[in-house]
Amino acid sequence: MLLELSQWLARDIRGFSVFNYITLRAVLATLTALAIGLMFGPAVIRRLAELKIGQAVRQDGPQTHLIKSGTPTMGGALILIAIAAATLLWADLSNRFVWVVLIVTLGFGWIGWVDDYRKVVNKDPQGMRAREKYLWQSLIGLAAAVYLAFAVPGVSNAEALSLFVRWVTSGFAMDLPPKADLIVPFFKNVAYPLGVFGFIGLTYFVIVGTSNAVNLTDGADGLAVLPAVLVGAALGIFAYVTGNSVFSRYLLIPYIPGAGELVVICGAIAGAGLAFLWFNAYPAQVFMGDVGALALGGALGTIAVIVRQEIVLFVMGGVFVAETISVMLQVGYYKYTRRRFGEGRRIFRMAPLHHHFEVGGVKESQLVVRFWIVTMMLVLFGLSSLKLR
Repeated sequence: MLLELSQWLARDIRGFSVFNYITLRAVLATLTALAIGLMFGPAVIRRLAELKIGQAVRQDGPQTHLIKSGTPTMGGALILIAIAAATLLWADLSNRFVWVVLIVTLGFGWIGWVDDYRKVVNKDPQGMRAREKYLWQSLIGLAAAVYLAFAVPGVSNAEALSLFVRWVTSGFAMDLPPKADLIVPFFKNVAYPLGVFGFIGLTYFVIVGTSNAVNLTDGADGLAVLPAVLVGAALGIFAYVTGNSVFSRYLLIPYIPGAGELVVICGAIAGAGLAFLWFNAYPAQVFMGDVGALALGGALGTIAVIVRQEIVLFVMGGVFVAETISVMLQVGYYKYTRRRFGEGRRIFRMAPLHHHFEVGGVKESQLVVRFWIVTMMLVLFGLSSLKLR
């Protein structure tokens, strides 16, 4: 929005042409989202408290969490407002990648909002049923995956639709360009062709999987939001390099025109996340709820697919991955042993993984900081793949 205005003003005042630089707009988007979050955070928290939208703490969870019962939740709506406002103000709104990420983010945020609303307002402990939630996540994830499969660089939306029709009429035999291959980091020329079905399947898995992984991690004060900020900022660096023909050629990664604009939305994610952390740090004044966690995860997954760094996302989001695997192992082993021995057994004291450490005696604030440190190291390791090839 402001980019178009600055371009119009630059015709007469050359100084406004500075807003054409993506890096400047990314910084401004970060500051805008941060300012919105900090300014409206207290009012949002008060309003949530007045509406008695409080967190219901699971009775079988860590006993130290019982004092959090009643803390306002659904604060992730503040994150979404800040991200959307900053992106609409500073991003190039003619860029299709910006709209894909924004729609996926708000779509997953809507799913989380409905789930949280049913839990805390309608007093339904199950919220949105698992099948219903997964159905909506799948619809949004598949829609984004199909669109990204055919919205190749240099092709308009009408041409992308034509490509999709040609793919269907060809008996699903048409292949995607090499830039849609699965790139293996730390190797110069190692990439695996995915094909249309492979690309759609991988994209769906990354978007939906990352969304749920961030949601599972959101179980302690500040635990999920800062890792999401760090990973989002790192993906912004990848987006900038991928969208720059000179840097991408030098670093031997695919050049994807238009991907650089995602730096702006990555900046908005970072600013909104840091603003929310101001109120979510231990002891938390507000929780983000599913509305924030599902949305942030969906955004990170979508950006990673666009910049072709799915494996790097897996590395940098190692905390999210570990939390998800811990739940899968715990549930799977419990069901297996109950069926085999008549009594369910556990691998961890409690899942997700952060509860395992809390039950073991690690203080919540200490645990969260340690997970932050691990994420910082993983993000730096992921960034090193830009040059180490």
